Amino acid sequence: MTPVNRNRLIALGALLFAGAGLGFIAFGNIGDNLVYYWSPSELLSNGDKAYTATIRLGGVVQPGSIQWNEGHTTLDFRVADGPTADAKSVHVRSLETPPQMFREKIGVVVEGTYDKSGVFTSNRLMVNHSNEYRAPKEGESPRKWQDTLAEGATTATVTPPGAP
Repeated sequence: MTPVNRNRLIALGALLFAGAGLGFIAFGNIGDNLVYYWSPSELLSNGDKAYTATIRLGGVVQPGSIQWNEGHTTLDFRVADGPTADAKSVHVRSLETPPQMFREKIGVVVEGTYDKSGVFTSNRLMVNHSNEYRAPKEGESPRKWQDTLAEGATTATVTPPGAP
């Protein structure tokens, strides 16, 4: 076998291998492993399709809905389409300690399942936040960012155990 024929055979084998991989991805059961990202109104409008599927629910923490139980590390709150009281919302129950930045009117993404009782049980809670850094202005304290957390949070109901 000449070197040219050997190179062609290697190239053909690589193309067949890549094609087989692409075919597996396209026609395999990869759809069973997808996690859907829905807003509260989409979740509520999908009815039976929403039950038992793993879903990422994104929205805003509805003001006045946070209930933190320190003894059982249970966090109940409502995720809404917007910060207004009349926005469609879903009751969420999380069994983990919330992130330090968690508060009312902040964007969140929760991953979990929705059941027929109307409760979305979360096994993962993520807080949306800006990735922009702004240096303090002259005369401004470097810790001014903490004021924004204190304004939106009710420390008696939100502060997780062990947090400052």
